[in-house]
Amino acid sequence: MHTQVKSAQDIFFLPQRLIVPLFQRPYVWSLELQWQPLWDDVTRLADRIVAGDGTTTHFLGAVVIQQEHADIGQLTTRAIIDGQQRLTTLQLLIDAAHDSLKLRGFESLADQLNDLVRNRHGSSPNDEFKVWPTNRDRAAFAEVISAVVDDEMTLQHSGSKMAQAHHYFRTSCNEYLDEAGDRAHEYANALVQGISRRLQIVVIELDVNEDAQEIFETLNARGTPLSAADLIKNFVFQRLEVSPIEQEKIYHEKWERFETPFWETEVSSGRVLYTRSSLFLTQWLTSQLQADVTAREVFGSFKRHILDSDTPVLETLDNIKNNAIIYRRLTEQAQNPTAVLTVEETFFYRINALQSEIFKPVIIWLLDEAQEKIDIEQINKAISTIESWLIRRMLVRAPSQGTNRLAVDLLQTIAARSRANAGDNVENFLREQTSEPGYWPGDAELRRSLEGAPIYTNLSRARLRVVLEAIEDYKRGYPSKNAHHEAPIIRGKCNIEHVMPQKWMTNWPVETPEMEIIRSEHINMLGNLTLLTQSLNAGVSNDPWLGKAGKLGKREQFDSKTTTLLTAEIKRLGEKDWNETIIRERTETMIADITHIWPVPQGHIGVVTNERKRVANKVNVLDLLNSDLVSVGQTLYARVNGYRGKTCEIAADGRLYIGDKAYSSLSGVAKAVTKTQSEAGWWFWLVDEENMISMSDLRRDYLDQQGLAIDEDKEESFESE
Repeated sequence: MHTQVKSAQDIFFLPQRLIVPLFQRPYVWSLELQWQPLWDDVTRLADRIVAGDGTTTHFLGAVVIQQEHADIGQLTTRAIIDGQQRLTTLQLLIDAAHDSLKLRGFESLADQLNDLVRNRHGSSPNDEFKVWPTNRDRAAFAEVISAVVDDEMTLQHSGSKMAQAHHYFRTSCNEYLDEAGDRAHEYANALVQGISRRLQIVVIELDVNEDAQEIFETLNARGTPLSAADLIKNFVFQRLEVSPIEQEKIYHEKWERFETPFWETEVSSGRVLYTRSSLFLTQWLTSQLQADVTAREVFGSFKRHILDSDTPVLETLDNIKNNAIIYRRLTEQAQNPTAVLTVEETFFYRINALQSEIFKPVIIWLLDEAQEKIDIEQINKAISTIESWLIRRMLVRAPSQGTNRLAVDLLQTIAARSRANAGDNVENFLREQTSEPGYWPGDAELRRSLEGAPIYTNLSRARLRVVLEAIEDYKRGYPSKNAHHEAPIIRGKCNIEHVMPQKWMTNWPVETPEMEIIRSEHINMLGNLTLLTQSLNAGVSNDPWLGKAGKLGKREQFDSKTTTLLTAEIKRLGEKDWNETIIRERTETMIADITHIWPVPQGHIGVVTNERKRVANKVNVLDLLNSDLVSVGQTLYARVNGYRGKTCEIAADGRLYIGDKAYSSLSGVAKAVTKTQSEAGWWFWLVDEENMISMSDLRRDYLDQQGLAIDEDKEESFESE
């Protein structure tokens, strides 16, 4: 290993090729975080050179390159092990400055930069480029470096980050020289000197046989953080002992899929965002090891797995690829709101709504084509059993703390037994659980928990919608092969409607204060809820049950504007009235439906733990951090329209920051934004703007994890804490 401090002139002047390995991630640097700060550094150097400063330099960081074998007559070739973002950006900056100078007629200065970007000779057309990016960026890079144009936005790859970076640097260079006026040539010369000789980089050069992976892992924390998928890709392809041509073929066949929008999308697990590829690789590795692997530790665990295993790397890549194909099919089909779903696809839809990822490693293990095939009946039994366990525990609000460990225990148990009996093994394992984190609630507890419960306030909208959709599909005959309706319900589209409205006082009067209390207790019960389209939901919201004086009531509007069987049942039960007695009766009917949709084995009782003995008097952001429901540095977004765009960030000690200003509570930072005396901070701050998931939703998840309930007498102060 040789380490030297070098300028751009030192690095790029000699004829050579610096190649980014195809398995590294694409170009990701951006204007705010990297391009603009770099340009500010360059102009600061140029200004000092013009002022006569002959010594000032600016340090850009370190890169690691490794010598590669080259045939006689070929250009010297080095692989960029670390620092490809930095070196690629430097090339774009140098070429943009070259183009700006050339278009202004400063030919001699432009030529000084040209030799830092292009080789004059080579054995192939691509040998022209001194830096050669990874596959996804090559066409855009070649186009922008080859063309000398007034506007990169006219190029074929104008939407690429390569073109955008080049455009920014060339435009900035033009503006800088325009401001110089008559001294433009003097400032142009200073720019060339600053870029080529005053920007300094530590270059760590490895010999052909040195371990590049160890250096890469040590340095990867700098710059834009690498995902677990990036690290795993780099590690795997470094270990492939094949020719570069064969390596590229393997990359296209077995890994390139992970660099598509589907896999690069960020998804939440425990409310923390990960790229889908990183989350899948965590779950795949858990299925292979039958051990708890967290997303934070997945690369280290993967590396140990490969080093300790006798399985060839290519075989491992095949297994990852095949499981990824199945995983993507299930995920995408689950997102199709109108498709008739299989048991596996329905499970993926429902657990995504529950925001629960803990059993996906079990599903990967069940469907793994590299292992002994399991009959579809046993697969469906296993998945349906897990779904029943999850839904029932959600409905009785059993604590979720410790369930991650239970999912791994389940995986270990079924992996140690015959795969042919996987469904039976899953059922037996869950039926035998008696601890609070593991028991499977029976019918008696389910009824007891739901009969008089305000389920509308106990569950998030997404979770409650899944339950109501399942009841609707059960009435339609889905997912049975003997469905008696033309299609299942359109998933995720309907709103949850209170038949007797939440603001019932206007059109649903009662005679005594005692009746007011009874009515209020029935509003949020299961039997008072249905599914309606958003437009109909808004139209009937607080209307009376039966119409009068020429105006249609709710029942008449239900009759003419909706076809859901849930609502048809409501029309039948409430032919003349809708009241508390009917709500209780319908609740009993819907509970019976739930016990059929998510059954338990005959005779199964479970453990009745519906009474919540512990009461939460206070929850703070640090509690959520310690439970991995939020992460350090996570951004929160203001919910209220007038303050959209306002954000704060979570610090490691649970405080909230706006810029450098710290606040001790969610309400405190909300009040700082709104300039008011009181704000419900848990409600005010969102963790997910698109799905309107608030910190209040996460607080409810935390309470469920811990098996806690809110002290209703203190709920108002609790909310504004």
